[in-house]
Amino acid sequence: MFKLLEKKKIGPDIWQMKVSAPRVAKYAKPGQFVIVITDKRGERIPLTICDYNKDEGWVMIVLQVVGLSTSRMAELNEGDSFADFVGPLGQPSWFVNAEPSDIRGHNFIFIAGGVGAAPVYPQLKWLADNGKKADLILGARSAEQLILLPELKEVTNEVYIATNDGSAGEKGFVTDTLKKVLLERPEYYNECIAIGPMIMMKSVAEMTRTFALKTTVSLNTLMIDGTGMCGACRVTVGGKIKFTCVDGPEFDAHLVDFDEAMRRQGMYKREETESHRCNIDKAVEESHKRK
Repeated sequence: MFKLLEKKKIGPDIWQMKVSAPRVAKYAKPGQFVIVITDKRGERIPLTICDYNKDEGWVMIVLQVVGLSTSRMAELNEGDSFADFVGPLGQPSWFVNAEPSDIRGHNFIFIAGGVGAAPVYPQLKWLADNGKKADLILGARSAEQLILLPELKEVTNEVYIATNDGSAGEKGFVTDTLKKVLLERPEYYNECIAIGPMIMMKSVAEMTRTFALKTTVSLNTLMIDGTGMCGACRVTVGGKIKFTCVDGPEFDAHLVDFDEAMRRQGMYKREETESHRCNIDKAVEESHKRK
């Protein structure tokens, strides 16, 4: 069993959880993920690693409630335990195994949309710990949905904020801010790393292509099984079939077939929404019975 050490609400239906998982923490690297199962009848939920401490043996995850399984996961309290917490899985970010000289001469700009801030954070932290702070564009629908901002500011050179409603930073999309930054600093950046909603990553890829800027995206939201067995996370990259969970989750954004990926992502949206609604109705009914 994997004990929930800390639980904190950091946004609307968004929870940050510190889990005791010494083995996972020992081998974890930026870009990787874990499979979390709430109880013996629970669904396998792939979640990217937000932070980890090898010495203290914990791993941090960020959970957004979007359906039945994540709703049940969010109901756990400090002191409770997950039935399974498997990992680390997937390929780490490329720069983790790069030569130090290659990192020092590489200027990164990261883009995090919504809960994409969670997997972006360990990458920025790793780079900062290795002497290379990057810039970040942090986007969300509104100010209240901006997460991990204090932590992100500690490990970056500069943070640009964009919100759809203008309640924080610049009003607009992250691509609006990205275009402005790239025009102000032409040829400065060597790579853009974008993690967030699929449509956001597609838009970023289309823009950076016009600037001939290498771009990496994480397709973690496609994963289900996490081991390559179910085939649900198949994606076409450069005309070849890849499995997000074993070949990724990070890929060259300019080679990803985003239209195919978005169709696959929406395959079970209706069923998941109905399950979540039934769970809410059941909770309300049980509450009325207790009264």
